[in-house]
Amino acid sequence: MPPPPSRSGQPRSLHAASLNVSLSWLSLGFLSQALSIFFRHETMGRGSKRKSNQKEESKSPEELPKESTKPSSRGKRVKAPAARKPETEPEYFQDKRNLEDLWQAVFPVGTEWDQLDSVYQFKWDFSNLENAFEEGGVLHGEKVYLFSCTEPQLVSFKGENKIICIPVVVAVVSPFPPSDKIGIKSVQRETEEIIPMKQMKMDWVPYIPLEDRDNPVDRMNFQIYILSCTQRRAALRHLKLERIKKYEYCLPYFYQPLMEDELEQSTIVPILYPAEPKPVFCEFDWELDELEEFTDDLIKEEELSEDQKDAFKEFVKEKVREAKRANREAREAREKALEDMDEETKAAFERMRFYKFYPVQTPDTPDVSNVKVTFINRYYGKAHAVL
Repeated sequence: MPPPPSRSGQPRSLHAASLNVSLSWLSLGFLSQALSIFFRHETMGRGSKRKSNQKEESKSPEELPKESTKPSSRGKRVKAPAARKPETEPEYFQDKRNLEDLWQAVFPVGTEWDQLDSVYQFKWDFSNLENAFEEGGVLHGEKVYLFSCTEPQLVSFKGENKIICIPVVVAVVSPFPPSDKIGIKSVQRETEEIIPMKQMKMDWVPYIPLEDRDNPVDRMNFQIYILSCTQRRAALRHLKLERIKKYEYCLPYFYQPLMEDELEQSTIVPILYPAEPKPVFCEFDWELDELEEFTDDLIKEEELSEDQKDAFKEFVKEKVREAKRANREAREAREKALEDMDEETKAAFERMRFYKFYPVQTPDTPDVSNVKVTFINRYYGKAHAVL
């Protein structure tokens, strides 16, 4: 059955088709108008941007906005350029010599503890000791044992005369240690002691040159040995005064069995008589002095009172007997040592040499050339050479 006609008399299907066409045209109209508005707006926007850019380009550099040098609170902090440091000339440090600290490594035996700092107040130069180990030197290729001491001398320095403790180094050329003992003797002590070094915390220790200290070394083939002391100055306050004074009276001990000891030949006896009000100190020679006359002279000089004369004479006689007995025992001990000594050891004692080194003169140190002596101490006697 066909659809009923519409009010216009047209069939409903035709009317619907006509309506759809009208709506389609209406939609196209709106779309066309929207596109026209959009393109008009876009064109106007581009034009305004172009005009703005042209205005910015037409401005002079002075009219352009300047960039702020202040750091932004949100951006990175801008660092000011670092000021250039003034150029300085490079410093050059002189290389240390291989044996430069050798003389300082040796303990100065017999020096008073409170005088040690004064020994090192000058930059003493012992380059002569260092050169002695070089090719052509007296110590080159030798096994050497070194000990040190100080000699207080009146010397001139920068126009002023001063008593200065001059360091001295003694080199003993020997295939074995010259001694393992220390002598303790002074004018204040009545008796002499010969004791092992280790009782005074001293010993011969190897010295390693600077160039070998960072390298493995053959500990059986050291060339240089030094007399060292492990007693710390900071610990002295815990020692008794008598023990401290012993260090000041120490002398490196040496016994030469091939030579007659001076003590065996000496006829002089040191006397320290405990008299009142003060002790009597003198030296008595049993071959040259007559005891009665010697005592009377002391009384005349008021060194000894008359009522102490007999006691003093007995005291001197006893000291003379002790000295003669000591000389006899020393002579017998030397003769026995020679009998028991093998030929190799005898040859070593015969070749043994003592060299005494004083510091070299420099502008910064006192001139010691006029105070050099060959005498070392009462045990070693005199050096074979002074350098």
